[in-house]
Amino acid sequence: MIRKIIHIDMDAFYASIEQRDNPELKGKPVAVGSERPRGVVAAASYEARRFGVHSAMPSVTAKKKCPNLIFVLPRFDVYRAVSYQIMDIFLEYTNLVEPLSLDEAFLDVTVNRKNITHATEIAREIREKIRSETGLTSSAGISVNKFLAKIASDYKKPDGIFVIRPEEAEAFVENLEIEKFFGIGRVTAEKMHQMGIHTGKDMKKYSLAELSRLFGKNGLFFYDIVRGIDDRPVVPERIRKSVGVENTFENDLVSMSEVLTQLKNIEDELVGRLNDHQAKGRTLTLKVKFENFEQITRSTSLQEFFTSAQIHETSIALAKSVHYKNRGVRLLGLTLSNFENSDEVNDPQLEIDFGRE
Repeated sequence: MIRKIIHIDMDAFYASIEQRDNPELKGKPVAVGSERPRGVVAAASYEARRFGVHSAMPSVTAKKKCPNLIFVLPRFDVYRAVSYQIMDIFLEYTNLVEPLSLDEAFLDVTVNRKNITHATEIAREIREKIRSETGLTSSAGISVNKFLAKIASDYKKPDGIFVIRPEEAEAFVENLEIEKFFGIGRVTAEKMHQMGIHTGKDMKKYSLAELSRLFGKNGLFFYDIVRGIDDRPVVPERIRKSVGVENTFENDLVSMSEVLTQLKNIEDELVGRLNDHQAKGRTLTLKVKFENFEQITRSTSLQEFFTSAQIHETSIALAKSVHYKNRGVRLLGLTLSNFENSDEVNDPQLEIDFGRE
């Protein structure tokens, strides 16, 4: 049976929610994030994107590109609540829903709860329900596998539908620029450019053995996707493998007392998240980024699961084990991993944490 996969991607999700909830922001360039010197853009409205503003961009850079940019502090509790609304709509059609983040998910509707034959009709219904129930727009990509559906959802953004049919798949990927391949990042794309690979057609000239030698285990994935092949199933639950909190500071920390004070705040937030997810882990990792952007990590693992008291004691010990060499600390983070088992923590990785930047 030919699969019918839909990828739904919300349009400028965080920024659109802020514009929805504050009519004064409609039609204006909006960035979700902090305007402080070390702030970062978590999301940008389409009005801001026209100026070149995008997520993960330093706020200072964004403001230079768009002097009229309006910054709004993120409200992740609101974004999460809206995301749950949207996920409930997906589940009306299929239980095979794989969230990738708060604002996007794969749906396998090959067999669906409403016995609708055409995936395009399902995508249209879902988008209309999202609009009527949340006041937000979304884009949908439809194809025979996850890779193609993900690529397709970008083609008619915002507020559109794009379909890649089975007979079109291989030719479509051949003409696709490497940078637009889902799963190929900037570093890999640069390596491919050096090899003369700029499109899917260029990659198709390489054998499986050559791609495996050059890109390791990803070689098989590249070999298949350039031929429109992607057998990965839509996985209903994406298991969280770690829970972490980190904070970038407006002013560098220059003493151990400052480090321990800020670390306690991070520790408290981490414990709160662990309680929310009912997660237990055996490995605690401290992340430290210095003023010169050098970054180190320190970890400790236990045979038993960390208690709140042990997280507190261990985080202090890890912090004191670091050689600071009179360098200011720009960022601190704590992550708990090595969880009890995958069934204990089945909340999708929906949180995007930009600290307090």
